[in-house]
Amino acid sequence: MPSATPTTFNDGNVITKPSKARCTADGSAVDVATRSKSISTVLHRSLDQDPLRVVSAQGNHLLLSNGQRILDATGGAAVACLGHGNEQVRQAILNQMMEVSYCHSLFYAVTAVEELANLLIESTEGEMTRAFFISSGSEAIEAALKLARQYHLEKQPSEPQRSHIIARQQSYHGTTLGALGVGGHVARRALFEPLLSTRSSRVSPCYAYRGKASEFEDDDSYVNRLEAELDAEFQRVGPSNVAAFIAEPVVGAALGCVPAVKGYFRAVRKVCDKYGALLILDEIMCGSGRIGPEPTVHYPKPLHAWQDPSIGVTPDIMTMGKGLGGGYIPVAAMLANRKVVEALKGGSKAFQHGQTYQSHPVACRAALEVQKILMQDDLVANVRKQGKLLGRLLKENLGSHPAVGDIRGRGLFWGVEFVANKTTKEPFEPQEAVASGIHELGMQQPYSISLYPGTGSADGKRGDHILLAPAYTATEEDIAEIVSTTGRVIEHFFSHLQRA
Repeated sequence: MPSATPTTFNDGNVITKPSKARCTADGSAVDVATRSKSISTVLHRSLDQDPLRVVSAQGNHLLLSNGQRILDATGGAAVACLGHGNEQVRQAILNQMMEVSYCHSLFYAVTAVEELANLLIESTEGEMTRAFFISSGSEAIEAALKLARQYHLEKQPSEPQRSHIIARQQSYHGTTLGALGVGGHVARRALFEPLLSTRSSRVSPCYAYRGKASEFEDDDSYVNRLEAELDAEFQRVGPSNVAAFIAEPVVGAALGCVPAVKGYFRAVRKVCDKYGALLILDEIMCGSGRIGPEPTVHYPKPLHAWQDPSIGVTPDIMTMGKGLGGGYIPVAAMLANRKVVEALKGGSKAFQHGQTYQSHPVACRAALEVQKILMQDDLVANVRKQGKLLGRLLKENLGSHPAVGDIRGRGLFWGVEFVANKTTKEPFEPQEAVASGIHELGMQQPYSISLYPGTGSADGKRGDHILLAPAYTATEEDIAEIVSTTGRVIEHFFSHLQRA
């Protein structure tokens, strides 16, 4: 017999409202639920409360209809890499609309699309050879999975049995059924498990804070363990059945900016090559300059996370999103290397996948302008510079806080993980709503800062973190303000939590 109480789900896509005592910055008993009662006909993230309404945006700030000015310390979901209201991008979009706003990519090509593809292929120093443009990161992952499957069908000799994808626990690759099916975000998968493909499996993430056997295990030993686990998973599934391994170079929303230890991806590449599987790197959140990859002789102007020497491998297929277009127009991309493209050339001579808004002229023109600005203004260098400052100040200001377990990240992509016990790393229970409570408190005056919350970092269900992803144009003053405000929010939140 069905329960009279409706089941509730928290997949991280809806903010769980904390109690009154913890969500009011001045200590007053204002009920958050009453200040945004739902009257909208839009199917918003929550059906009980309407989101705050933005009336304008410029630089690092969003202006709300109530007059509040929010410091956007996360670029939304690590999207607004140039900040808001860039006039050069706006003008480029307008110019493209004056030429052509839409045409079907099955029949026509557009200059902006060709130029964007050329720019991105050149940014890989020719390691990738073709680009495919769509409207979202989830769509990019769908395309990558399909391309991996088609590669094994059309290469010589073909291996049609290869259809299994190995991914990692506590990963997130998108919300469409194919992308969700390979991902390891427990909460986001839960409701839709019966619809998800069973031709995927997951191994442990490279997550030094919680994954190392002890504080005495060095990086090499840790990498060797993870390599052996991945190899064993290939053996369990059957090496000739695996089409690809997919991973984020720096894990974003699911873990909160967790970079892999040095040598990990070289080990992964070795296992994939050993068994003939493709390596797909998901750079939707951490790519397009976000981690400030360090230059090398081969990559003097690095843009992609995999070009950083700490990662040190070239993928067969990669995906881009968020920072590609900076939020000005929805746009994402999948790039493929020569080996993959040549297999298709020798077979059907086509990628057997297409979408209505594929290679959308306005979207690609916006992305082209964003990427030109990144390169012309050398903004990735600023990401490296300000990212080092951001990491140092976070550790100096928050490292000793009893509820802060780990501070990790790279470039302008940093996460703070919270724990109930700093020594044992015991996470808070989900009902404490720590991450969403910190976000909600930060959004209120006098703080007025947006901090991106995440849950499940400890075991898929428990574990709270916030993510910081400022614009690439951030100054030292911006970074100092973000860290100072974040620190005050965290201090306030946990002082109230202890008294509750």
